[in-house]
Amino acid sequence: MLKRIKLRTLFIGGCITLFFLVLVARVFWVQVLNGEYWQEKAAAQWAHSATIKAVRGEIEDRNGNVLASDVPAYTVVVNPEVIAEQGIGQEVIDGLHALLGKPVDELKKLVEAKDEKSGKYLKNREIRNEGWKINKELKDKVVAFYEELGKKHDIRETGVGVVTEQKRYYPKDTLAAHILGYTDRDGKAIMGLEKYFDKQLKGTDGKLSYQSDGKGIKLPNSQDTYQPVVNGSNFKLTIDSTIQHYIEAAMQKAYDKYRPKSISVIAADPNTMEILGLANMPTFNPNKFWDPNQDAAGFYNHAIKSRYEPGSTFKIVTLAGAVEEKLFDPNAKFQSGSIRIKGYSKALHDINRVGWGTISFLEGVKRSSNVAFVKLGYEMLGQERLLQYINDFGFNEKTGIDLPGETIGIVNPDPSIAAENATLAYGHGKVLVTPIQQLTAVAAIANGGKLMVPHVVKEITDPNTGKKTVTQPEVVRQVISKESARETGSYLEQVVADQVKGTGRHAYIEGYRVAGKTGTAIKVRGTDYDRNKVLSSFIGYAPVNDPKIAVIVIIDEPKGEDGGNGGGAVAAPVFQEIVSQALPYMGVPKASTETADSTSKTVKAPAPAQRSAPDLTGKTMQAARQLLIDQGFDFEAVGEGTTVVSQYPEKGTPLASGQRIYLLSQQGDKPVIPDLKGQSLRDALEVLSLLKVGIAVEGEGYVSEQAQGLKNGKTLVTLKLNPVNEYGENIPVPAVEEEKPEE
Repeated sequence: MLKRIKLRTLFIGGCITLFFLVLVARVFWVQVLNGEYWQEKAAAQWAHSATIKAVRGEIEDRNGNVLASDVPAYTVVVNPEVIAEQGIGQEVIDGLHALLGKPVDELKKLVEAKDEKSGKYLKNREIRNEGWKINKELKDKVVAFYEELGKKHDIRETGVGVVTEQKRYYPKDTLAAHILGYTDRDGKAIMGLEKYFDKQLKGTDGKLSYQSDGKGIKLPNSQDTYQPVVNGSNFKLTIDSTIQHYIEAAMQKAYDKYRPKSISVIAADPNTMEILGLANMPTFNPNKFWDPNQDAAGFYNHAIKSRYEPGSTFKIVTLAGAVEEKLFDPNAKFQSGSIRIKGYSKALHDINRVGWGTISFLEGVKRSSNVAFVKLGYEMLGQERLLQYINDFGFNEKTGIDLPGETIGIVNPDPSIAAENATLAYGHGKVLVTPIQQLTAVAAIANGGKLMVPHVVKEITDPNTGKKTVTQPEVVRQVISKESARETGSYLEQVVADQVKGTGRHAYIEGYRVAGKTGTAIKVRGTDYDRNKVLSSFIGYAPVNDPKIAVIVIIDEPKGEDGGNGGGAVAAPVFQEIVSQALPYMGVPKASTETADSTSKTVKAPAPAQRSAPDLTGKTMQAARQLLIDQGFDFEAVGEGTTVVSQYPEKGTPLASGQRIYLLSQQGDKPVIPDLKGQSLRDALEVLSLLKVGIAVEGEGYVSEQAQGLKNGKTLVTLKLNPVNEYGENIPVPAVEEEKPEE
C-alpha cells in the first residue's frame, strides 16, 4: 500500500516537473529565441496614431470676400445589423428616399447589406452620393427623421446616423468658377486655382503616435512622436467680386439674346495686369460639379485655352507698329474697297466690298478698312517688321498667367506666300490667338508700351508663420514707346468716339474717354470661309488719359437677327455695360465732353489731352468738389474749413495728364498735411509752402515717403525722394540689349 502511494507520488511529481520543464522551455522559446518577434507584436498593440487634418487655405477676392473655404459637411450612414434587429428596414428606406432622393433599390442594398462569407449583416455603410457630404439644412432633416423614428418605436438605436466631415464650399456659386475651379468630394483638386496651387492650398496633415495599454491609458514610458500640422496657405486674388458680377450679368444678357456657342470676357488693370474679372459662358457651379444636369461645355476655360482667328481686333498690332515706325499719317489718302497683292490672283476686300471711295487712313481705322491695314502692315511695314511686332506683343508665346492649361497662340504665315502675310495685317489667315494674349497686348497700348505678365493671385499668406508673399507687377519688355502708345490710343479712341463712322460707337460711354477696336472674324469651314458663322469681338480700355480697366469680349457664333452684324453691334454693347458700371464703382470721375458741332448730337469729340486748372478760390468746398468731380479732375481737399482759400496749381495752369489739384481751406491749430507720395518735388514744395510748414528733403526724384514732426514749435514735414524709371514706379523693366552693328 505504502509502495503504491510512493509510486503515485513519484509519478505525479515527475509529471509536474516535466510540465514545469516544458513551461520553462516554452518561456525560453518565446522570450529569448522569439523575443524580438513578440516584442514587435506587443508594440504594435500598444502603438496608436492619430491624423491631424490640415485645413485647406481660403481663397478671397481683393476686398476680402471669401470665394472658397472649408466648411462642415455631413455624411449619412446606416447600420444594417441594428436596422434588422429593430425590424424597421422599410421605414428607413422610404424615409431616406424621400429626403435624399436616392433610388429605393439602391437604398435597399445598403440597408440589407451582408457579409458574403458569414452571411451576417454589416455594421456601417455610407450613403453615396446623395447622402455624402450634405449641407447642414439637409442634415438637420435627416436627424429629425431618425429621432422621430426612435420615438415612434421607443428605441434608442435606429441604425441611421450622421458623421461630421469637411468639404470645400464656394459661397458665390458660379461667380468666378473658371478662375477658382473646384475640388471633388474626396478633396482632390480638379481644375482652376484649386489645382494650380493645390500643394500650397492643402498643406500637410499632422500625426501623433503614442503607446497605451489595453484600456487605452497612455503608458508611463510611452515613446511619443508628434508631427505638427501645416495648414494650407490663404490666397487673396486680384479679382473684384463686384466687377466679376458686372461681367457675368452683362454676359448672361448677351448669352440669352444671341444663344452663341460660348462667350468669354476678361477685365484687367492695364498698369499692373491684375485680372479684375474673368468669365466664360456656358459656366458651372463648383458646389454641384457632380450634377449631370450641368453642361459639360461649361467646364472649359475658353479665356486662356481657346485659339481663334481674331479678325479686326488684331489690327491694333499693325496700327501700333506703323505708329512706332513713323509710317502712319492719319491724313494721307488711299482708295478703299479692294486691293491686289503681287503674286496673288484675287483681290482683298473691305467688309464693304465697294468701299467708301478715297478716304484718309484715320477714317480707314475708324471704319476698320482691311485695305488700309494691308497698306500699313504689308506694304509699309513689310512682312518682316510686321511679324517682329506680332512677336514683340507676345502672340507666339504664353502670357504666363497663373492658371492651369494656358494655350499658346500660333502665327505662322509662309514667307513665300504673299496673301498669307497680307491678310495677317488685318487678323485673318495664318493667325490664331487666345483671349488672354489679346488683352495683354492691348494693355501694352494702354499702359505706355509695356508688355506685362497677367496674374490672378495678389498675395499668399502662410497661416503657420504669418509670412506674406505679394505678387509684384512684371514687365516682359517695352514693345513701343510711351509716345507711340499714347498716339495709337488716340486713334483707337476715335473708333469709339465717332458716332457716325466709328465701328466701335456702341462702346461709347458718356463722360468717359474710351479706346477700342471691333472684330468680326468669319470662321473657316473646310477650305473656305462660312459667312453664316462669325466670331464677334471687342477689345478696349478706359479712360484713355489714365487707363484703369481693359476688357476683351468674345462671342462665338452669335445667332438671331443681330448675330451676324459683327463685333460692333454684338460685342461692343457688352463692353459698354461692363465698363460703364465698373468705372464709377472704381471711383473714376467722369470727364466733361462736348460735341464737335453744337448742332449735332451724333459725333462726340474726345476730351482734350491737356486742360487748365479752373478757378476755385473763394468757392465753397462743396461747390469746388462737385465742379472737379463733374469735370473729371483728380483732386484732394486739405483743411477743415468750408471755403477754398487757395489752390495749387493756380487757375489757368496747364495740367499734365492725371495731375492732382489741391484745395486748401482754413486750417486749425495743426495743419492737415495731404498725401504727397508719387508727386514731384516741385509740386510737393508748392503745396507745403501754401500750408506754411517747415520742409526737409532727402534724396532726389519723386516723393516716396513723408513724415510729420515738430521743430521749434513749428510743424516740420520731411520728404524722402526716390527716382523712378521711365516706365513707371517700382515696376522693373528688363534691360534692352544694344544691337550690334552689322559686319
